[in-house]
Amino acid sequence: MGMKLNITITNIKGFLENLNFLLFKKIFFFISIIYLINSLKVNFNQISLEFDLYKYKFHIIFSVIFCFLSIFLNAYAWSHIISWLGFSKSSYNFTSLHILTNSLKYIPGGIWHFAERFNYLKKITNKYLSFYSILLEPYIMLSCSLLLVSFGVFYSPFLIVFLIPSIFLNKKLIYYVLSKLESFQKKEINIFNSPNSKLKFYSKIKLKSLYPVKTIFLEILFILSKFIGFLICFNIFNENTSQDIFALFIAFCLSWSIGLVIPAAPGGIGVFEASFLFMMSKDLSQSAIIQSLIYFRLLSTFSDLFLSTPFFLRNILKMD
Repeated sequence: MGMKLNITITNIKGFLENLNFLLFKKIFFFISIIYLINSLKVNFNQISLEFDLYKYKFHIIFSVIFCFLSIFLNAYAWSHIISWLGFSKSSYNFTSLHILTNSLKYIPGGIWHFAERFNYLKKITNKYLSFYSILLEPYIMLSCSLLLVSFGVFYSPFLIVFLIPSIFLNKKLIYYVLSKLESFQKKEINIFNSPNSKLKFYSKIKLKSLYPVKTIFLEILFILSKFIGFLICFNIFNENTSQDIFALFIAFCLSWSIGLVIPAAPGGIGVFEASFLFMMSKDLSQSAIIQSLIYFRLLSTFSDLFLSTPFFLRNILKMD
């Protein structure tokens, strides 16, 4: 019995190690795009992007405001990640750096905003702190999003499992998480080859508290702001539909999390939309969902590019 169990565990471990996560992400991305295109085709005659702009002008304005707010909250949360990892100098404006580099995520490849942040941080800190701050940001965002999903246990007790990622966000387990994140990225970024990397990690990074409480709080506010911006767009095309907002919120968080984990396209374009459409199309009109998703994507992308432009121009002027 014990031998069989050991063989089974070994087989599972070998299977997971041989999984090609990059290939899986590409396959999932293409499936999402195909599903989205098919939904557009089926609902083409019902989709109309025209609406009464005068009637809904405040919807658009407030949606953009909440998108702006979410960007600032996310940037501020990242600056707290750097502080939590042990960088104590306050003369550097990491919030503006984060907002400035947001526009780079729309360049093909989807990693250039991370690369720019890493290169900047490496010059003023060390490669360990800069690398782990880049890796921690999406993990904390994902953990907070899934934490919010777990609050929907009254819909399904199964949702409690989404609480697990946030449990690992403590001082004692953070190295394990970071080492796993590093292993997932080893094909793209190969920085640490030393067998003493764990010792170097502790010598270069000094975690200030057991949990990054401020960062978690800010990331939760970031997700809530993002959702409110989406909900405003959603209500333009679904104002006469009675829908449980909390169910929409769970679907939004899950879809956004999937788009974050499958970064085959900038900002999860296509993956987020397909996931949300798949989850909610049984309860709502597909055409209305598609219209709200298109407008939310346009507004959120506009917000990213609009806010990053002043910071970008400021840096260009400094270089002259």
